[in-house]
Amino acid sequence: MADRSTSRPPQRGGGIFIAAGLVLGVVGGVVVGQPSLGLLAGLVLGVVAAIVLVMADRR
Repeated sequence: MADRSTSRPPQRGGGIFIAAGLVLGVVGGVVVGQPSLGLLAGLVLGVVAAIVLVMADRR
């Protein structure tokens, strides 16, 4: 059986989207006067972006 680790390209990490979403969410939230809501919105958007990256990487 062939070694799958050598035949598959390296996976990309989506953690940067989560981290950036948190930071940018807080900044955007401060601008509109709702930093907590911005934090949650940034977290959600970052997790969604990371999931999309993982799903695209599987193909």
